[in-house]
Amino acid sequence: MLPMITPPDRASDLAIAGRRVGWTEWGARDGAPVLFVTGAATSSSLGFGADAIRALGLRLICVDRAGLGRSAPDPAKSFASYARDVAAVIDALALGRPPVVAVSQGAPFAVALAGAGLVSAIAIASGQDELAHPRLRAALIPDVAAMIDAIAADADGFARTFATRVDAEGMWALVMAMSGPEDQAIYGAPEFAGPYRAALREGFAQGPDGYVRDLVLALGRWPTPPEAIEVPVHLWYGLRDTSPVHSPDFGATLATRFPRATRHALADEGGALLWTRSRELLTALVAAV
Repeated sequence: MLPMITPPDRASDLAIAGRRVGWTEWGARDGAPVLFVTGAATSSSLGFGADAIRALGLRLICVDRAGLGRSAPDPAKSFASYARDVAAVIDALALGRPPVVAVSQGAPFAVALAGAGLVSAIAIASGQDELAHPRLRAALIPDVAAMIDAIAADADGFARTFATRVDAEGMWALVMAMSGPEDQAIYGAPEFAGPYRAALREGFAQGPDGYVRDLVLALGRWPTPPEAIEVPVHLWYGLRDTSPVHSPDFGATLATRFPRATRHALADEGGALLWTRSRELLTALVAAV
């Protein structure tokens, strides 16, 4: 059965230091809050597990990163500035210290939230590993290793060049090309492809710089190393995931770096398991809090 993508129940924004920061929500306003960090280049309109969210009594809140979707660009965008944006939303909505779910490129941003003391637990689905870490170097494909080296040598120069070569349609083609047949069947189905491609268009509506800056940050060293994260972390990987920018060993090394990690390696899943295993992931996350 193909996963259903449900539009957000609500959308809002607020002004932070003269910038607009926007977010979307699924579930009841009085539900137990869970943050969601999107993957590469997508806006907060692409959610997951709406039926599970309602069944479990949750409220899913997704804050757009600067320059994507509903959030205005930030020339000084960093992991720390993203954490400050999310902290302002947490305060405005009186969310306390919620758990967080991240997918793909959202993984290092969720780790940044934990490093800032904002969240109580993390679930990472098909997460981008710290690919610039020396322990993973030998497992990287040449193209990914070359990007990491280029960013380390001249991050601003890489960003300027890369921004001229990427847009919503190019991202869609890249994701499909990197995906195995199980994931292509899900991503390419009209009921998924429509909302996914719309979220990519919203991600690029303000230009490519929001995504490109995310890429530069995510392919560098993480400012908060996993070893310093004290909250429980659930790592979810499908062993049929063929993306070279997720984790080359399906989170095996990463699980040894987080002090309180639980790794779920699913033999029959690909990279789309956030949508195919939404209820299991959310249930485990809530239990970890």
